[in-house]
Amino acid sequence: MAEYTPITLPPSPAPRWRDYYELTKPRVVLLLAFTALVGSFLASPGLPPLQPLIFGFIGICLAAASAAAVNHVIDQHIDSEMARTRRRPLPTGSLGDTQALVFALCLGTGSMVILVFLVNTLTALLTFASLIGYAIVYTSWLKRATVQNIVIGGAAGAAPPMLGWVAVTNAVEPGALMLFLIIFVWTPPHFWALAIARRDEYAKVGIPMMPVIYGIPMTRLHILLYTILLTAVTLLPWLMVMSGLIYLLSALALDAIFLSYAWKLYRNPQPNLPMRVFRWSINYLGLLFAALLIDHYWMIPV
Repeated sequence: MAEYTPITLPPSPAPRWRDYYELTKPRVVLLLAFTALVGSFLASPGLPPLQPLIFGFIGICLAAASAAAVNHVIDQHIDSEMARTRRRPLPTGSLGDTQALVFALCLGTGSMVILVFLVNTLTALLTFASLIGYAIVYTSWLKRATVQNIVIGGAAGAAPPMLGWVAVTNAVEPGALMLFLIIFVWTPPHFWALAIARRDEYAKVGIPMMPVIYGIPMTRLHILLYTILLTAVTLLPWLMVMSGLIYLLSALALDAIFLSYAWKLYRNPQPNLPMRVFRWSINYLGLLFAALLIDHYWMIPV
């Protein structure tokens, strides 16, 4: 009888730094980080003090990245079934659950240490609540429990500019809440446009997104209505005399484009239009907050 020789498989390649980087959802975190930075600058008449500005920014970014990594772990089975997400590190096996969770824990712990000792306790508490709200409450429960998942869960994603503000002032002030409100109202039309484009995939994995439960026509109507509401909300900085002519004209122009997209989607939907609306909404938010920042230092009264 021939002697049995065990088969030795080649060792799995060590996880690349890019896999860990992908866990942080860098494009999403970059936009949130920018809004947090703008919030910090808007909180001060001149340049904000450097310590809360720099370390608040770092702490908020680390917390957002930690929440994103936890989201990857919880949603990996869903991600493996969707074309948009199936190549993420966990579905492909590039990283394991333990590696991702340890990475998320290190990011979250680092965030809290920085915010508590180098910024202020209020910012740390609010950032921790936002992290838990997105990573646990939204991802584990709301996302699968209700068609209003993105509306309610949007509160966590809307927090960064408020957190940036609080990092500088150590107080939750009306301006901070107004910035929070802008992103809170922006989130549903932004994400519902993507949900329309990926409706079949969400239906396949049992996520009750609005186009899955109520259909695409109803979702298009809600996108239009929320975009109208967003237009009204984005006028608040000017109405509160927090911004001037530069922001007002920028907001009106950006809102007009967003409204035209929402109207076209509602009246004459085309197959590629939902993704165009989704991509524009990302550019819209970045440009709107850039206008807030520019106007803050070169404000022209109306």
